[in-house]
Parts: sequence; C-alpha cells; structure tokens
Amino acid sequence: MSAGAVADWPPLSPGERSVAIEVLVHGPLSRTELARRLALSPGSLTRLTKPLIESGLLVEADGPGAPAGARQGRPSQPLSVVADSRHFLGVKLTADTAYGVVTTLRSDVVARHDRPLATRDPEAVADLLADMARTLRRDHPRIAGLGIGVGGLVRDRAVVGESAFLGWRDVPLAALVERRAGLPVVVENDVAALVEAETWFGAGRGLDRFVVLTIGAGIGYGLVLGGRRVPFAEEDRGFGTHWVLDPSGPLGPDGRRGSAATLLTIPGIRRQVRAATGEDATYEEILARAGAGEPLAARVVGEAARGLGVLVAQIANFVLPRKILLAGEGVGLMDVAGDTVRETARAHRHPLAAPVDLETKVSDFHDWARGAAVLAIQVLVLGAART
Repeated sequence: MSAGAVADWPPLSPGERSVAIEVLVHGPLSRTELARRLALSPGSLTRLTKPLIESGLLVEADGPGAPAGARQGRPSQPLSVVADSRHFLGVKLTADTAYGVVTTLRSDVVARHDRPLATRDPEAVADLLADMARTLRRDHPRIAGLGIGVGGLVRDRAVVGESAFLGWRDVPLAALVERRAGLPVVVENDVAALVEAETWFGAGRGLDRFVVLTIGAGIGYGLVLGGRRVPFAEEDRGFGTHWVLDPSGPLGPDGRRGSAATLLTIPGIRRQVRAATGEDATYEEILARAGAGEPLAARVVGEAARGLGVLVAQIANFVLPRKILLAGEGVGLMDVAGDTVRETARAHRHPLAAPVDLETKVSDFHDWARGAAVLAIQVLVLGAART
C-alpha cells in the first residue's frame, strides 16, 4: 500500500461504510461471514468490497490479522484492514496537562506523549497541541488525524462551548489546531469519546444496549442503543450534581444532600474526609484506610459504595443494558467495596431480574486520550464527524 493510499480514500456510500466498519471493528472476516452479518447477497458484497479493496481500505488476508494483498477474489480468504497503515493522535485535556497517545487504525496504543499546560489560553494550547503532533509525526509519519477530548460541552465536534476545567467558553478549538497542525481535527466531550472507543473496540463491541459510567473528577454517563451512542443536551453539564442517590446523605457544596457528585467523585469523597478531620488525604489514602477498617474512611467509602450500587440499579432498571462498564480514575472504589456495590444493586432490583453485567475498567488519562483517537478513526472511515 502506498503511503498516500489511506489519505486518498474516497467518500464511502452507506453500504461501503457498513462493510468497512464491520471489518474494522470485528475483522478479519470471510466474505461468507461478512455477508451473513450484513444480510447481503454474494453479488452485493462483491460490488461493495471491490472499491474498498482498490482504495486500500480493505485487503485480502492469508490468515487472522495477516494482510497479504495477493490472490484477490477467493471467497474463503478473509478481508482485513492493515492496522499500521495509518496512525491517529488522541489527546485528553485536563486543567494542567495534555495527555497524548498514538494509535493504530484499530486503536491499539503504540506511543504516549504528555505535555504540561503552562497556560490555559486557547491560542497557546493550540500551539502546544500542534507541537505535540509535529513531535509525534517524526516517529509516526502516517498520523492521519487528531482527536481531542475535553471535559465540557462541545458543539459540532469542533467548538468547546463550555469547560469549567479549562475556563473556556465558545472556543473554536478544532479550527485553531487544524490551522497549526495541518491535520483533520475533531473535538468531543471526553466521556462521549470514551463511549465511542468502547463501542467500536472495547467492552461494548457488538452490544445493542450498553452503558458507560465513569467516576473520577466528575460523573460521566454514556448510553449506546442499537450500537450507536445516544447524544444528549445535558452531556457534561454536571447532571451528577442533580442525581440524588441518598436524600439524607452528606451535604454537598451546592446545598444538596447525597448527590452522585458528592458521594462518588474523588473531590466529593476527599471533601467529606477533610470536613471531618481537617486532613487533606488523597483518594488512594482514603481507600487504603477504608480497606484497613479505619472507621471514618470506611464510613465514607461505604456510603459511596451504596450510592454507586443504587445508581447502577437505577440505570439497569430503566435502560436494561446488556452491560454496564464502570470506568474512570475513581474505580479503585470497587477494589475496596465492590461487594457492597453489587449487593446494593441487587437489593434495588426485582428479585427475578437478571444480574447486572458490571465490568470494571481501571482507566487513566491515556485511556481517555485513546477515546479521542477513535474519534479521528471514525472521521477517516466514515468520511465525516459521527454524531
């Protein structure tokens, strides 16, 4: 495949797009299996795959994951993508750091590169991101796109409408970075990006109903129905503050008692301990003390676990997901009080309800950055930003 083949992919028709996504996410796949999955006749599949092979998006494979490119047209020969044919840069922005990763076309991370934010000025941040891209392209010249995940409200996958972490309003981040980096840029809410990554390449792959729940600096929620993420207006508008789990629970800074934000977030848990002891303990220290049986820490962590169990049960009762993925920097709570979470969830569901398939994924900021890279992969494959 030539160095420019992937960049020159033509816009895909809906049928070609369906084939490309199925092979990218689930391949390598034989033509027989691909036709079965997409309910296509052999003739229709041949018509759809021919331009994809000619453009270099799909290749013949001699075996699982082993592209060959020769002997085209054999029905039993799997179709695959060349994962290293292009790379993608994903960045997760926090209040003080830009966390970057480079991934393959199948979202496998091949490099990491982080930079501190000396300032949150949008122009300076755009300069920094463009310099990160230039640095990483020296070792990965086939970087084809850049995805940026931001904790905040993002419009049209281009403009940061509001981000409390960065102190931004109406920042046209995609345009600012594109001009400097010379790459296609897509910007999205960080939780939405993580949900897309888990839907295409992670815990939600192949599931029609799937939920991602994140706990960390805040509470994040993402819903997938019919294999597609459901966008919603309240995305990252602090709905965890309004989601009351225990009306008699601890008081939050907003005057509400027992909200998800107060009970479950890392700042909320640390604030409760600080208010009781005057000590500014880290989240990890609090979890360790709770695990060792220290009464105060055990009480705070226990309340958090019961609150999380209620939240999981509420989601399961109303959404009926096939799986709930619990992710984020705060999932260490499950190591200390996972049994309490599960027991509480069971107690708040019908006795005959199927057990909640609750999967836990310890995530760091590079996982969030990988989610942003998947946005860039989607843009390249789909030909436009996915909404």
